[in-house]
Amino acid sequence: MIPPSIANDPDRRTLTLTWEDGQQQDFNHGKLRAACLCAFCRARRLQGETIDIEPLRYITAIHAHGYGLQIVFDDGHDRGIYPWPYLQGMI
Repeated sequence: MIPPSIANDPDRRTLTLTWEDGQQQDFNHGKLRAACLCAFCRARRLQGETIDIEPLRYITAIHAHGYGLQIVFDDGHDRGIYPWPYLQGMI
């Protein structure tokens, strides 16, 4: 289920995944940052807190793992792993 193509466009602040069936998904960097699944971000959401994310955040590094992507953002946040099914389910 790993997409054969992962492309990051820092100028447009867009991450593009192309899946095996040819379907492409474009993700805004800021929206990905806001959708982080790390324990810290999840705990804040569960406590009813909002996570204020600057919409102009951008990705500085991407590390593909067998089960998903670890994304590093310009604010230093690098704890979240975005599982492939989670990314595929995002619209």
